[in-house]
Amino acid sequence: MSASTARRTDLRYRIGLNLHAVVGRSYPRIIGANREPSWIFFEALLPLLGIAAYVFVYQAFGSRALDAIMTSTASAPWGICGDHACLDAAEQALERAKALANTNALIASVVLGGTMVAFWLNVLWSMASQLYWEKEIGNLQLYMMAPMNRMALLGGMAVGGMVMTSMRAVSTLVAGILVFGVVFQVADPLLLLAVFFTALVALYGLGMMFASLYLLWGREAWNLSALMEEPIFFSSGFYFPIGGLYNMPGGWGRAVAIIGAFVPATFGLDALRQLTLGRTAFGGTIWIFDVQTELYILLLMAVVFLILARYSLAYLETLAKREGKLTSRHQ
Repeated sequence: MSASTARRTDLRYRIGLNLHAVVGRSYPRIIGANREPSWIFFEALLPLLGIAAYVFVYQAFGSRALDAIMTSTASAPWGICGDHACLDAAEQALERAKALANTNALIASVVLGGTMVAFWLNVLWSMASQLYWEKEIGNLQLYMMAPMNRMALLGGMAVGGMVMTSMRAVSTLVAGILVFGVVFQVADPLLLLAVFFTALVALYGLGMMFASLYLLWGREAWNLSALMEEPIFFSSGFYFPIGGLYNMPGGWGRAVAIIGAFVPATFGLDALRQLTLGRTAFGGTIWIFDVQTELYILLLMAVVFLILARYSLAYLETLAKREGKLTSRHQ
């Protein structure tokens, strides 16, 4: 065996090669995005308009509830507390505090959902559709011929996407705190970080799996991406606590929530909201599971999606070798 052959089969060399591939593929997303100031504006500021719309709606609901509590009438001298007239000033003050807390919790739910929307859109467009775009511009064959593991290619895309999208997520959180007056109460920062990063790994694992499938589906990937955006926003509870769907009459809300649970952002958001708003927020009856259970589910989803991504990518490589037309832009 020659020295060059032995070097290429050496484990240290292969690990270093794949790490270089991860760095090289993530570099354009981390550094290149910051070289275009207009992207920073569009990615960080314009999405706040959609979040602000939900915030104003929830503030209007909270104002109506406060008006009902604080307005005195002949039949309800201390206002309305839920479905009955307030008995005295103490009950009125308690109901007012509950209404303010619920309004803050709803607005905070929107802000946290807005941060996760940034990552979901990055997964859906910049991860899932990336290999198809590379095929269209003629770069995919270079990736297939390169002596690297294809998972390193997708891993670099995921790392770069996380860093790039974090800018928009941080701007959403800052705007929520400074502009909308959201109050977060983080009791366990380490558990919060564990849930957040586990959710991101599971989410980008799903994106890695979609990257291979989208390449096989071809132009239908564009239609599928557009089709999945709004239904996932609703079924995964990006702008409201997903547990509220379980209380909908007729059972259809529970069915929608179960479908949305296949997206890691569903359990990630539910756990993050519990950790930042408190287990007792919304009366403590609107959460799916406790935080520890949802963390275990996210860990399981991360492992499963990464394994499925590896197998789908291996099938993609096998198909490319067998048919020899995967990288042709006309196929």
